[in-house]
Amino acid sequence: MTTPQHTIGSGFGARSTTQDVLRGIDLSGELAVVTGGYSGLGLETTRALAGAGAHVVVPARRRETAEKALDGIDGVEVDELDLADLDSVRRFAERFLASDRAIDIVINNAAVMACPETRVGPGWEAQFATNHLGHFALVNRLWPAIAPGGARVISLSSSGHRTSPIRWDDMWFANGYDKWQAYGQAKTANALFAVKLDALGRDAGVRAFAVHPGGILTPLQRHLPQEEMVAAGWIDEEGNAVNPAFKTLEQGAATQVWAATSPRLAGAGGVYCEDCDIAEPASDDASVPGGVRAYATDPEQARRLWRLSAELTGVNAFAATA
Repeated sequence: MTTPQHTIGSGFGARSTTQDVLRGIDLSGELAVVTGGYSGLGLETTRALAGAGAHVVVPARRRETAEKALDGIDGVEVDELDLADLDSVRRFAERFLASDRAIDIVINNAAVMACPETRVGPGWEAQFATNHLGHFALVNRLWPAIAPGGARVISLSSSGHRTSPIRWDDMWFANGYDKWQAYGQAKTANALFAVKLDALGRDAGVRAFAVHPGGILTPLQRHLPQEEMVAAGWIDEEGNAVNPAFKTLEQGAATQVWAATSPRLAGAGGVYCEDCDIAEPASDDASVPGGVRAYATDPEQARRLWRLSAELTGVNAFAATA
């Protein structure tokens, strides 16, 4: 069986920055939607895209916080969106569609990681609901604005996907919650979303990519106790980053910006990217870092997840074909 999951020699790597990957690229006249685009990797992504000329819409759960963080960056607008609340997703999409604008780039950046057991909506596990279902509903509701522009849709996954496939027999952790398996399942779902969206959207010129940004210290770690991060070798007792593999924010945001804008990816899609290139399949040896697990790029798993997600959210822009 062949796979498109092979590096293409992009010329960039783990230490490339957003400035590096955008050199020579003019995004004037393009519109990007970046969820969570006011904190951590999202803020750096917004800054980079706006700096290249794009108009960036930042839907934010904490609107006032977002407006303060983005103050001084030209070409940015903020709106309200809570991905854990499907009514909020619907209201944001309705407001945006009423503006009659086309979308060129969507970056599903917002996420929650390794949080205490939390239930949202009708009792859904919060990491899966927020990271996957909220973005699933958002993209499907925005589809009338995404399709005309032949947009690229970027789904933020993570090497954390290696922790868990989709737990079809206990997706909601009814038999005991594990914060890292829940995060892993959600990140696998993010990767599978890109696989199926790309298959459904390519005839309209829409291509989708999943991205692992790398290890970066950001507010995403807000639910982790300091002692856990010290034990993992991420930080020292004073809270300083000590892992040499960790990236800066500019390096961490580079892969999603590259996937959203690189001319090298014209005609490609449905793949998982890392270090500003398409990733290779993961080694069978779990101790070997890097790459993507086969279950996170499996078209059948992606099809099954799409159908379930459409059923759960009540939204499917491709009801006739998916």
